Amino acid sequence: MTKPLVVALTGATGVIYGVEMLKVLRDLDQEVHLILSDSAERNLKIETDITLGEVKKMADVVYNVKDVGAAPASGSFLTKGMVVVPCTIKSLSAIANSYNENLLVRAADVTLKEKRRLVLMVRETPLHRGHLDLMSRAADLGATILPPMPSFYHGPQSITDIIHQTVGKILDHFEIEHNLFRRWKGDEKVSDD
Repeated sequence: MTKPLVVALTGATGVIYGVEMLKVLRDLDQEVHLILSDSAERNLKIETDITLGEVKKMADVVYNVKDVGAAPASGSFLTKGMVVVPCTIKSLSAIANSYNENLLVRAADVTLKEKRRLVLMVRETPLHRGHLDLMSRAADLGATILPPMPSFYHGPQSITDIIHQTVGKILDHFEIEHNLFRRWKGDEKVSDD
């Protein structure tokens, strides 16, 4: 079996991105180890009709965010990497400053120190200089900053199509094959006339 992907959901708006990520990974038979912040659990109730139990069933292993002794807290636990989707500014700040107050941040810190892929889907707007500085700092440490910036060349017909385009971009960073959106192959509508 392949190495597991650590998926963390935080309390930023857009928890549906994390839920869709879990659904897609389950359908692709990718092993998932899940960390949910307390605020992510709250946002599930606010933004979706999906229960916490349903979300947990989408993962192979679920960790308590307070358990800093869990497997992803150690570099000897081999993973494909980690994605925080969505990522709050609070979590971004903790990751950028190695403030390992919980398992989510510790797992991200371990991912960076082991030179594994860490993708942060930062979900905030507008951004002030402090937010930008934190993103720059995290990127300097090795994280990929991948906010949900939808593209429209693939002709999305639904909100799910828009969400899947971002989820697909995240999966590309982990070299996980998918068919979530039509890839760009050049401008097919423009003629040379």
